[in-house]
Amino acid sequence: MDDKKKIMMIHEIEHWRRSRLLPEQYCDFLLNLYVTEGLEKPKLESPGRLLGMSSSQIVNSSWKIWSLLLLAAIVISFTALNFNAFEIPMQIGVSLAFLVTCYAFGGAKRQKEPMAAQIILGMASLFLLFIGVYMLKLHGYEEPVLMVGYVFLTSVIWMVTGVAARLALFQLCGWVSLVFCYGWLLHHQLDTISWVTLEVSWVPLAILFCWLSWLIHDRSRQLGFVFFALGNIVWYMPELYAMLYAEQYGEETVQWVLLAKLCVQAAYLFMYRTKWTKWVMGS
Repeated sequence: MDDKKKIMMIHEIEHWRRSRLLPEQYCDFLLNLYVTEGLEKPKLESPGRLLGMSSSQIVNSSWKIWSLLLLAAIVISFTALNFNAFEIPMQIGVSLAFLVTCYAFGGAKRQKEPMAAQIILGMASLFLLFIGVYMLKLHGYEEPVLMVGYVFLTSVIWMVTGVAARLALFQLCGWVSLVFCYGWLLHHQLDTISWVTLEVSWVPLAILFCWLSWLIHDRSRQLGFVFFALGNIVWYMPELYAMLYAEQYGEETVQWVLLAKLCVQAAYLFMYRTKWTKWVMGS
């Protein structure tokens, strides 16, 4: 196979890697296979792109495209400025239209342009959280239960989006939001929260998430990583809560407990590093 064909194959393998059509290990193996025999891996220079368009596409675009973009910007701007004047059904309809458009556009670009897809999906997810809380406050529904209920719903949508798009960050953000909803529930349901109550409320949950990470890592390494990261975050939730009420628990006590848990976690990660790196990092 001549050098030109090898370069074409390398381009194709890189496309498979970006599109996640093959696992990274296989892509690395194929790249090493085609780079051997004296041919160094070429530097694949890709032109800069903006929202999926190359510089040449922007330069050669027609005035009609620019007019449509200007019209869309005007509609979005005036809709945002007059959002409060709309009736509730209109506000919901406009918000849903924007969300559906962003999610559909991001989903369509997920294979060819994963970075652009993540940005678009991230914007849509943040908008989903913002617009719901904003509308609840705008129309006088500021009860904590409603707010937390909406955050809970948003978290579930983030997790579903993360699973559907295979984006670990969205899954982790959804789970972390659910964890904060759980913390809010504890704060309002328990009359007195002692150190023992705090640790019992959170530490078993952290252990559960780490156990789930180990349990499912063979089927889904990405979800295994999400649960492992989540377990390590939840491990410190009692100290995070205590920091907010340091006058009640004692600032020095919080620091000493945090130091102890840091040491325990570091020792565990070090002693079992050959095990957890396999199910989290696949190596």
